[in-house]
Amino acid sequence: MISLKLPESLDEVLAMSPDVWKAMAGAEPHIAVVWMRQSAGLGHPDAQVIYGQWLLEGHGITADPVEALSWFLKAGKQGHVMGMNMAGRCFDNGWGTEPDHFAAANWFRQAAHKGLDAGMYNYANLLASGQGVRKDETAALEWYRRAAQQGHAKSMTKIAYFYEDGRVVRRDADAAFEWFEKGARGGDFRGQFNYASMLAARGRNDEALFWLQKVPQAATKAYRLLVGEKLLDSSHASFQSVGRAMLADAGRV
Repeated sequence: MISLKLPESLDEVLAMSPDVWKAMAGAEPHIAVVWMRQSAGLGHPDAQVIYGQWLLEGHGITADPVEALSWFLKAGKQGHVMGMNMAGRCFDNGWGTEPDHFAAANWFRQAAHKGLDAGMYNYANLLASGQGVRKDETAALEWYRRAAQQGHAKSMTKIAYFYEDGRVVRRDADAAFEWFEKGARGGDFRGQFNYASMLAARGRNDEALFWLQKVPQAATKAYRLLVGEKLLDSSHASFQSVGRAMLADAGRV
């Protein structure tokens, strides 16, 4: 049985095996939090990011986004790519701080250049919108492509929008269809809905229904409400049924 005794030095934490980390993560939350806080305080960047995430979520501890950000910053300053990305998300969303898109872009940029697909995606989002940085949709598309090469499904869906809208690239419905499919198969709920919509437009209703039924499994409440309303306007009873289920699940009867 693996002991979850508190480490006393950074070297001790660094020497711990993956099995110890796994056992800690699976321990009772109030026990795991103490262990992780100790390891974070000793300077271990992985522990700092995990403890910061738990502080955001209120996992085994009272949620404290201000303290969460402080741990993400500690990890990010050590070069930890997920620490960089999470610091960026805090500044981007106003978690534990006032929203600061310039600071968010700085952290996302660093994570992107270190090869983190989520960092590439988040940095691309700011480039596409011009928040915190000069708007540059060409650069945004390039970062989405880099993230997509690593299998990042949300980036695949974003690329599809570029082809659908004819931004940066020539409008190409077939290319949009292919990228929405990739996003859908990768598990992105927006990709799933848009892929289903394009399948339905091609008369492939059974396939469309299959993907529509997957959307609520991961979609946010706001997105379920949005597409649920759209589906109610469909001429297909099966699509309407999915829409009603989404609205009910999101709390709208």
